Amino acid sequence: MSCLKIEEHGPVTVFTIDNAAKRNVISQATALDLQRAFAEFDRSAQRVAIVTGAGNEAFTAGADLNDIPEFWRCTPGAGIATDKPIIAAAAGWCIGGGITLLGMCDLAVAADNTRFMYPEAKLGFTQGFITGIAARIPQKVAMEIMLLGRTIDAARAYEVGLVNQVVPAGQQLGVALEMAHEIAGHAPLVVRAIKRFVHELLPASPAESYARTLQQLDAMRLSEDAREGQQAFREKRPPNFQGR
Repeated sequence: MSCLKIEEHGPVTVFTIDNAAKRNVISQATALDLQRAFAEFDRSAQRVAIVTGAGNEAFTAGADLNDIPEFWRCTPGAGIATDKPIIAAAAGWCIGGGITLLGMCDLAVAADNTRFMYPEAKLGFTQGFITGIAARIPQKVAMEIMLLGRTIDAARAYEVGLVNQVVPAGQQLGVALEMAHEIAGHAPLVVRAIKRFVHELLPASPAESYARTLQQLDAMRLSEDAREGQQAFREKRPPNFQGR
């Protein structure tokens, strides 16, 4: 079951993972809905996105272990492909894929009760996207998060550059909205070019490169041309491809 709420605040779109009873875990349906919703956002006239979790107890506890998602689908820079800025607004627990999601956003605001933990080395599995944070914060800090699996608090996350600002719990979305509206008032072509240039500058982890390949293959597999080609084959006629 998907748990995604979408609201527009002028030129800013807020995506809320809305499953507070389960610490806003991300199921396969929620990951797919995030991917689809961000594709619509990218095509729209909206200028900035915010990703947050319902309530103040968790940004997200990561993957729903009863319905494990393809996390690449809701990872910025992989399944979420847009030149528009994305801001994370976090409070409470930010676990596993939640750190990946926040770390791959362009900016992040954390409530002072935010706690970060990446436990997958203790659990015996990983989808690998967490390794992308090593290109975004100091490498030894990234290894500390990934290999030790210890909890770090918001102050430590700010100190190492994982978040931009720490605010009292309950204020994280409001501060993120202030940032977003400030960016939305700037020249869109410049903002998008800056993000695109930075994205091209950062090295991609093997998991990110694989996900970007899957994204492109998905686009072809689900295209009108793919449906036309299959239909033409069944009807034994030349296909009429439209490039979409």
